[in-house]
Amino acid sequence: AMMVPDYAMIGEISFYAFGFEEGRHLAKKMVTTFQLCSEQLSAQSHYDYGMRAVKTVIEAAGLNKRKYPEQSEGQILLRALRDVNVPKFLRDDLPLFDNIISDLFPGVVRPQMDYGSLQEACESCSREKHLQPTDYFIKKQFELFDMIQVRHGMMLVGPTGGGKTECYRTLQAACT
Repeated sequence: AMMVPDYAMIGEISFYAFGFEEGRHLAKKMVTTFQLCSEQLSAQSHYDYGMRAVKTVIEAAGLNKRKYPEQSEGQILLRALRDVNVPKFLRDDLPLFDNIISDLFPGVVRPQMDYGSLQEACESCSREKHLQPTDYFIKKQFELFDMIQVRHGMMLVGPTGGGKTECYRTLQAACT
């Protein structure tokens, strides 16, 4: 018989290892988020709420803790959960996820991220490729950028002509 890993304990230890002071509290919130998502969101084969998801959120939170030490630990975890999960959720599941997050993180203001020179580079590269740098297109490039920071491998999926290739190519040009 296989044993189910204690995600809360693994998360707690990992959060403490990254220097978080509220590791136990944050780990419980993260595990609760994944439990509620698995119960309330639609069943999709690419949705993952297991150890891989836990590790990815913790890695993203650790990176954010180093990059943005002035933010509260709740804000850092909130951003990590959103950055890792939102890009893979279907449009219909996003409002449900937002409700789960707002219930688990009451009063935590979602920090607006400043991508600074990357935003300027993405917009410039879009124009050079004769693409419209709409807010949505730039946002998708930022989501891809954030995912690359914490994932070893990933796939871009979507309908033909949806902009997947131009999104990654424009981001690639902006980063070089």
